[in-house]
Amino acid sequence: MRRRAAWWQTCAVTVPLAADWATISSFATGVGTLVLAIATFASVRSANRSARIAEAALQEQRRPVLAPSRYADPAQKIMFVEGLWVRAEGGRAAVEHDDGRVYLAMSIRNVGTGIGVCQGWIAWAGLSSAREVPTHSPLDRFRRQTRDLYIPAEDVGMWQGALRDPHDSARRAIADAIDARQPITVELLYTDLVGHQQTITRFGIVPAGDTWLTTMTRHWHLESGGPRADGDVAEAVSLVQRERDAA
Repeated sequence: MRRRAAWWQTCAVTVPLAADWATISSFATGVGTLVLAIATFASVRSANRSARIAEAALQEQRRPVLAPSRYADPAQKIMFVEGLWVRAEGGRAAVEHDDGRVYLAMSIRNVGTGIGVCQGWIAWAGLSSAREVPTHSPLDRFRRQTRDLYIPAEDVGMWQGALRDPHDSARRAIADAIDARQPITVELLYTDLVGHQQTITRFGIVPAGDTWLTTMTRHWHLESGGPRADGDVAEAVSLVQRERDAA
C-alpha cells in the first residue's frame, strides 16, 4: 500500500510538471516565431526603402533637363523635309515664314545627366508669362515629333518643328508674329532614353535686332509633380506683380 501511495504521489507531481513544460515550450516557440516575423518584416521594409532610394537615384542620373544653349555653343544646322536649311546659333532660334509655311528651330542644351528624347511640341504667338498661363498645355494638344531628336546629356542639341496646314489657326497666328517680329512661345514634351520621366519645358522665342533669342520660364515633371508646384509659382508671380504696382 505504501508503494502504491508513493507511486500515486509521484504521478500527481510529475503530470502537472510535464504539462507546464509543454506549455512553456509552446509559448517559447510562439515568442521566437513572433520575434522572427518582426525581424523579417523590418528587414523587408528596410530593403524596400533602400530599393526605392536606389531607384530614385537611378532616375535622377538619367533625367534630362532642357534649357536654352549658351551663346558660345556651336551653331546647329537644321534641315526640314522640303530641303530648307536653317542655322541656329548658340542661345538663339531660327524662324522662317516661307510661302505660307512656318519653320521653327532652336539651339538647346541638356543641362541634365540623362539623354533627352523630344516627343512633342506646341507653339503659339505671344510670350506667355506664368501669370497669364500658369500651367502647361494639355498633352492631347501636343504635336508629335516625326523625327527622332536626341539631346545628349550635358551637351548641346537642337529642336525643330513646322506648321504647314493652311487651315491651322496656330500657323496663321505664328506667321503673322514672325512677319511683325513678335515673340513666340514653344512648349517641348520630352522624356529620358527609355521613355519615362515625362517633362515639359516652356521656351520663349524673342526677336532681338536681326536675330531671335531663346528664353526658358518653366519646367513641369509630369510623373513626379515637380520641381515647383503651380500654386507656389502663382504666389511668387502675385508678389512680383504687387511690388511692380507699388513701384
